[in-house]
Amino acid sequence: MASTESRRHSVFRPCIDLHDGQVKQIVGGTLADGDDAKDTLRTNFVSPKPSSYYAELYRDQNLTGAHVIKLGPNNDEAALAALRAWPDGLQLGGGITLDNAQDWIAQGAQKVIITSWLFPNAQFSLERLQALSSAIGRDRLVVDLSCRRVGSKWFVAMNKWQTITNTEITEENLHMMAQYCSEFLIHAADVEGLCQGIDQELVVQLGQWATIPTTYAGGAHRLEDLALVDGLSNGRVDLTYGSALDIFGGTKVKFDDCVSWNASH
Repeated sequence: MASTESRRHSVFRPCIDLHDGQVKQIVGGTLADGDDAKDTLRTNFVSPKPSSYYAELYRDQNLTGAHVIKLGPNNDEAALAALRAWPDGLQLGGGITLDNAQDWIAQGAQKVIITSWLFPNAQFSLERLQALSSAIGRDRLVVDLSCRRVGSKWFVAMNKWQTITNTEITEENLHMMAQYCSEFLIHAADVEGLCQGIDQELVVQLGQWATIPTTYAGGAHRLEDLALVDGLSNGRVDLTYGSALDIFGGTKVKFDDCVSWNASH
């Protein structure tokens, strides 16, 4: 007899990207540090609305799993405003370490997202991952494995996606890290903010390898990308829209349509 169990479907996961205290959409690969940072940065959208507006919007639509990312300094106040608008409803990333993770959870973050701190000198530290997981609990931790292509492979990129680490996105590595965290967040940095399509090969691999909830971001530019990711990953990978979304100045994807997709899936 055929199974009547329905498979999980991919859903829309919203975001709030913060840069210099404002909600922005940025071409991911153009973020940099130093004197030339302003010259290289390409910004698609700067919102006139505060971070709390988006937090309240997601809260009212019950869009769980939204991530707030601090891109560089001067974003703590905006991050706190979002967390206060939806206490225990948002994930927070950007500059998270063992020293401050618990503080951000106390300030209202449902989960914290760890990135660069896991890679001292661009080398993955299992000891750091274990220490943070032990300190705050596996269920409170999201590991950001945003990556860039190197040939036919993907390697985790840190420091605003400018530094390639020694860590490849592989089934073995995902299974190992999944012991210490409850979710993965993975931006395809090479296509982030370009609105020219997702990295389909990466989505397929994530669908095959990930054993915990995984959110993909990068390049989504049409509502049909939700169905595409759903099919490529067999419903095991969720999707984030950025610059294409109308609430971020985009013209290609309506926020209300994403909400409707989630409600029907």
